Amino acid sequence: MVLIQLIVLALIQGISEFLPVSSSAHLALVSHFTEWSDQGLAFDAAVHAGTLAAVMIYFRHDLVLLARSAGARSDDPDRQLLVALAIASVPALLVGALASGWIESLLRSPMLIAVTTLVFGLLLGLADRLGTQRRDIRALGIRGALLIGLAQMLALIPGTSRSGVTITAALALGLSREAAARFSFLLSIPIIAAAGGWGFVKGLSEGGRFEFGQFLLAALIAGLFAWLTIAAFLAWLKRFGMLPFVIYRVLLGVFLLVWMRSN
Repeated sequence: MVLIQLIVLALIQGISEFLPVSSSAHLALVSHFTEWSDQGLAFDAAVHAGTLAAVMIYFRHDLVLLARSAGARSDDPDRQLLVALAIASVPALLVGALASGWIESLLRSPMLIAVTTLVFGLLLGLADRLGTQRRDIRALGIRGALLIGLAQMLALIPGTSRSGVTITAALALGLSREAAARFSFLLSIPIIAAAGGWGFVKGLSEGGRFEFGQFLLAALIAGLFAWLTIAAFLAWLKRFGMLPFVIYRVLLGVFLLVWMRSN
């Protein structure tokens, strides 16, 4: 992988991983519109390692509280949040393990990305506008956690956006914007860890080469910009809400549909 390709793709992954715009769609589109070869499993593992480190560092205090709550009483708010995160993680991890190969081979067309970008962007806008935004992250409950977990399965389809679809579901359940985003970010930890670990193991099993210098650079770029994006996004929500991301997704989806129609 040439240096400029590594930097651009790591930047895209780091910035878009936690925004409701779909990192997989943007990476697929870059691959489609350029002559760059597939970035490979080594790169995927590296950027996932970087974004995983970023979200864990940013939410380190929350993670300590969650770890301490493992032995707490069942009515402890942190224990309830830990259980909710565990329940919400299961559906996507299960489907990803069983169907990841099929998804990667069949669900990466620009047409599908255009449609999912547009449709799920509009759904995000509706949830942001119609949701009550009164509930806190620790008031989600088992039913709400399961519904968000089921919604997260859709993120395996490029263009849907993992953060986008989980935030949409959380907003629809009445969580505030900040609570929805925080739950989505905490929920990303097992998913990113599984995706990165799978890429690393599969790459080694297929005889792939992991160049430490490139791996480290990709991880550092993705991690740094992921951390900055999380901080900026949470601050942004308090002032502007989801509307700018909805507009961006609609414009991107329409552009892709028009472009494919004219080519």
